[in-house]
Amino acid sequence: MNRKNEIVISLITLVRKEIKRYLRIWVQTLVPPAVTMSLYFVIFGSLIGPRIGSMDGLDYIQFMIPGLIMMSVITNSYANVVSSFYSVKFQKSIEELLVSPMPNWAILIGFVLGGVSRGVLIGIIVFFVSLFFYPSFSIANPILTISVLFLTSILFSLMGFINAIFADSFDDISIIPTFVLTPLIYLGGVFYSINILPEFWKNISMINPMLYVVNTFREGMLGVSDVSIPFALAMIVAFIAALSGACLILLNKGIGTRQ
Repeated sequence: MNRKNEIVISLITLVRKEIKRYLRIWVQTLVPPAVTMSLYFVIFGSLIGPRIGSMDGLDYIQFMIPGLIMMSVITNSYANVVSSFYSVKFQKSIEELLVSPMPNWAILIGFVLGGVSRGVLIGIIVFFVSLFFYPSFSIANPILTISVLFLTSILFSLMGFINAIFADSFDDISIIPTFVLTPLIYLGGVFYSINILPEFWKNISMINPMLYVVNTFREGMLGVSDVSIPFALAMIVAFIAALSGACLILLNKGIGTRQ
């Protein structure tokens, strides 16, 4: 067996392991997002939504659907990688990966694809849940929607990987999602359009990277956005490239894995 085949087989094995890991505990990984989003749809969409009226010319519950899908994709793709890679470190099985024939880039791709698969699967589940509350929903631009779905999953899987590299305890893998990721998501236009904000807070919102992710996805699903789509897509791709490079540098130097 040549070197190329060894890498391909090892990569497929790692990805399968990652997928089986969260499918094995599907009650903890797949059901909670569906239940949580159902509560959002009931409370904000069905109960509060009619009082709010329309947002950007759309029914409030319709406006909210892309944001809630994106929120689920972000949190689950991030959580999958950060928990999985830290567990490998904690159990010392990272040493087996590092001495295996797998190059560092294949290790990174394996964990990221695991996070992407979970993020995309959760996104699909939440979308079907939304159809129970808004059956007439239709996607304006399927290609853009699917592209942003995968790009976002990749981006936040990479962020989760970096968090796991630097984490020294289980507390460290919850600090960033709780105190950084969640506030940025909620302030990123999931529940509102930044056009309703005063000028000062609108300008502040423009530095929130979540705003570009959520609005690009909303453009794909509904055809409305508060930001420039080409600029937002360029920023997402640039962040993916930068984080991929950072992850490979950290792996090659052994930071957080050989210490």
